[in-house]
Amino acid sequence: MNEPVHVEHLRVLWADTDAGGRIHWSAVFRWAEAAEHAFLRTLGWRPAEAGSYPRRSTEAAYHRPLRFGQDFELRISVERVRTGSVTFGWTATSDGQVCVSGSHTVVHIDADGRPAPWPDRLRAGLADGGRAAGDRPGRTRPAGRPVSPS
Repeated sequence: MNEPVHVEHLRVLWADTDAGGRIHWSAVFRWAEAAEHAFLRTLGWRPAEAGSYPRRSTEAAYHRPLRFGQDFELRISVERVRTGSVTFGWTATSDGQVCVSGSHTVVHIDADGRPAPWPDRLRAGLADGGRAAGDRPGRTRPAGRPVSPS
């Protein structure tokens, strides 16, 4: 994985778990998408102009369990930028241990459902890892679901 461009500090919620109290396999994809959107907002992206950006591929490897109430960081990086697609890599870490790693590729499509170039300003920001927007790799940004004291 490349150097992270964005970090979210999160806590495993009850809704993120399966009957055994470990994270449900699908939870990491929601967390990665939330981190992706938070990073894109640093590049000037606004949800009102979201357009259509479906996922072409996703993958995850589960290394250690994350459990209900456990604090963790979701670190996202830009792995590859092409004209019409971007691949993000990410890890969920807790206490310095990688618990889950994965990636997803996002494509931009036009109103007819055909591949289309990402907007120039977003593609440029993605290509330089967010540095033009003032987001330095590894810098912590406020999370959508901040960790609060227990």
